[in-house]
Amino acid sequence: GVASFLWIVLGSIFAGATHDFLSGMLSLRHDGESLPELIGRYLGNNFKQFMRGFTVILMILVGAVFVAGPAGLLAKLTPEYLDATFWIIVVFIYYILATLLPVDKIIGKIYPLFAIALLFMAVGILVMLFINQPPLPEITDGLGNTHPGGLPIFPIMFVSIACGAISGFHATQSPLMARCMKSEKYARPVFYGAMITEGIVALIWAAAATYFFHNNGMEENNAAVVVDSITKEWLGAVGGVLAILGVIAAPITSGDTAFRSARLIVADFMGMEQKSIRRRLYICVPMFLAAIGLLLYSLRDAAGFDMIWRYFAWSNQTLSVFTLWAITVYLVQTGKNYWITLIPALFMTCVCSTYLCIAPEGFGLTQIVSYYIGLFCVLIAVVWFAVWKSKTPQSPGDLVSR
Repeated sequence: GVASFLWIVLGSIFAGATHDFLSGMLSLRHDGESLPELIGRYLGNNFKQFMRGFTVILMILVGAVFVAGPAGLLAKLTPEYLDATFWIIVVFIYYILATLLPVDKIIGKIYPLFAIALLFMAVGILVMLFINQPPLPEITDGLGNTHPGGLPIFPIMFVSIACGAISGFHATQSPLMARCMKSEKYARPVFYGAMITEGIVALIWAAAATYFFHNNGMEENNAAVVVDSITKEWLGAVGGVLAILGVIAAPITSGDTAFRSARLIVADFMGMEQKSIRRRLYICVPMFLAAIGLLLYSLRDAAGFDMIWRYFAWSNQTLSVFTLWAITVYLVQTGKNYWITLIPALFMTCVCSTYLCIAPEGFGLTQIVSYYIGLFCVLIAVVWFAVWKSKTPQSPGDLVSR
């Protein structure tokens, strides 16, 4: 409802795009350095060691959760004998190839097609929103909670709606872009602009989903079924197929680059060259075995997939917290306006710590206790930052001026 619209708009502008742009620029200025190395550069060696493991685990989680969804949608578009299991195998084989082969061999060739499908989907649903003019929540309706399980808006919504507002996963992709960019002049559209575009896409789907759930009587929780119903009703059979292809493109382009990022992160901290396929396999084989194990666990039943997804969602937002703090340290050290990342860092610190306390897959504490713990974590962060800043010499930097 209204709360989700506000979070997507404000989050994507003041948190997500700022997070993506500055993490991308830092990576670009340090020759495409991977995220754990960047965080370690500004938060210290202990954080670097922790982030190496944490980030790789998150990348494997991303790859695992973004297999079943697109496979289920592809199964709906193809004959019955090409079922979800078949497409899971196909998607996973694609992930393996995209991870092992040079970026220009598969990803560079297929991504323009994925982008066209994604944009068609977003524009198609947006046009139908204007044509149908469905009743949507107004700001005067208030910030009512419509979570089916009764979990509170804060912090659940701020973890559930991630990539459309702020996502730590995006910062793990920055080095991939930084290593391919020919000039810094592309940084603003590539890093900042892409996040704003993703926020717009998130708003479009939030509006469509809100209408279908609250005004059209839909009670389905499976994302594949929801997408299939919305696109076919509004865009017809052919348009629905094209729109679904756009929705399929989104998770697939996350899964393949997640595995690729994991390989590069491991290669960076192990100092292992990646020119030969044999050395790439040294990293990829254990990584894919772990992902297959998670995938098999998630496919046991709906509860298994939900559990993996929730751990991915919390880990994703927690990664953004570390990234925002690292950027804040950089801005302080170089005499820049650090408030633009300090405020999002404190807010997301509160979100992630509160979520870990209140979520059923976390500690399962009561709402009031979880809120107090979240505020206590923020207080610790504020004190730590104030003490550190008072002892830190500041010198002019050049991230923005160059």
